[in-house]
Amino acid sequence: MNYRLAQHVELVEREGEHFLMAKTPLCVVRLNAPLMELVRRAREGAITAATPAETAVLEQLVAKGFVERDRQVSEEHSDLPSVSIVIPVKDRAGELGRCLASLNGLNYPKELLQIIVVDDGSSDDSAEVARRAGARVVPSGGTGRGPAAARNEGAVAARGDILAFIDSDCTASREWLMELIPAFNDHRTAAVGGLVDGMCTESAVDRYEAVMSSLSLGSRERTGSGGDDTFYLPSCNLLMRRLAFRSVDGFDDSMHVGEDVDLTWRLRDHGWTITYLPAGRVFHEHRSTLRSFMSRRFDYGTSEGMLQILHPQRRKRMVVPPLLALLLALCAMAPFTGWWTLLMAAGVLATDATAVRFRMARRNIPIGLGALISGRLRALGSLVYYLCYHLVRYYSIPLVSLALVVPLFWLVPFGALLCAAKVDHAIRKPRLSFVPFAGIYFLEQVAYGAGAFWGCLSRRCFASYRVVILRQMEASG
Repeated sequence: MNYRLAQHVELVEREGEHFLMAKTPLCVVRLNAPLMELVRRAREGAITAATPAETAVLEQLVAKGFVERDRQVSEEHSDLPSVSIVIPVKDRAGELGRCLASLNGLNYPKELLQIIVVDDGSSDDSAEVARRAGARVVPSGGTGRGPAAARNEGAVAARGDILAFIDSDCTASREWLMELIPAFNDHRTAAVGGLVDGMCTESAVDRYEAVMSSLSLGSRERTGSGGDDTFYLPSCNLLMRRLAFRSVDGFDDSMHVGEDVDLTWRLRDHGWTITYLPAGRVFHEHRSTLRSFMSRRFDYGTSEGMLQILHPQRRKRMVVPPLLALLLALCAMAPFTGWWTLLMAAGVLATDATAVRFRMARRNIPIGLGALISGRLRALGSLVYYLCYHLVRYYSIPLVSLALVVPLFWLVPFGALLCAAKVDHAIRKPRLSFVPFAGIYFLEQVAYGAGAFWGCLSRRCFASYRVVILRQMEASG
């Protein structure tokens, strides 16, 4: 495993001491002599840890965002594991043919590949399409049993060390496996997810999904092991050790949505590590009409109630520093109370920045006043975004209903939608102007929120609406 400094990290020297500083989010770490030597080497290019102790230190810096892993793909075929690719299908002969054609072009030794298509009772010629492409066809044991049950049947027939799950409405990039397999060099890693990209760009929904799909986990590597956060890997681009899959009894056959969340959470609960890499690209044919798009988002939402029953320890978490919360409240009151409230807000901001600077000074960590104020304002902006996003995603229907009764209340849902959508539009940079983006954004939140409510109501469990409020960001393990 190689490592290199993250692009947004600076090396700072102050009074003979050295520090690494990341500005997004604001974070500083002091370097002792051995760590400074590692950083010097990392500044010159990718480095390899010489000892287990160096590996442990570098992994801690990775967890805190100062260092990035630089995975190398082995050119020796003898070092590569055997892989069984499992594809569930029901009545998608055309899409399946396209998927299998992409798999036949993979840059991976053919002798190490096994392709399994699990037919879930198709009424078309999906099974024949699979056989003509050289895939092994396995029946799911019924009709419409669902992707989870189909994948489990495929795993039973698999002989590869690694199970690679992909959906029939997806295609794989040529380097799909070669870019993800190196993550398994870490013996603790049970599952690896890769980048999911949109296949089509014709409709506005296609262009929205290209950057906002819940299947796409972004451009930064993520790792999860212990803990009670909600990080998971989607099953349309998921590689997993076969032994790890069997150790947790695979997918839950009874689940038709959210089964990938449940499986990867169970892996973490059993002490395994899961990893997301912004590599190993798979192209997904998203639902391109508003009706099908909203229907799928509703389905996703219904899984929240069941997942909360199965994993009661996992909660949504939100960092709400008390002084920033007070600052936000004062800013929200200002239009109704006058300029003196803004003066109070400025005083709270100064107090908050002073407290942070004092804590850093006690640890002899240097930081300029401008960088500190900028960092606190970014933290305030993040708090506003997450509050608005949560309101729109889970409470848009009651907020709009209340606004119909109290017209002035329209400011709340409209302001929350405008804030959340504007931030996501600026960060995700879709090929859509803001107005259609915001419209689709609102429909997504309404559909998902309705699904979440229905799923919780049908199971009489509303625990997923509870949010754990933290005063500060928890330290990475």
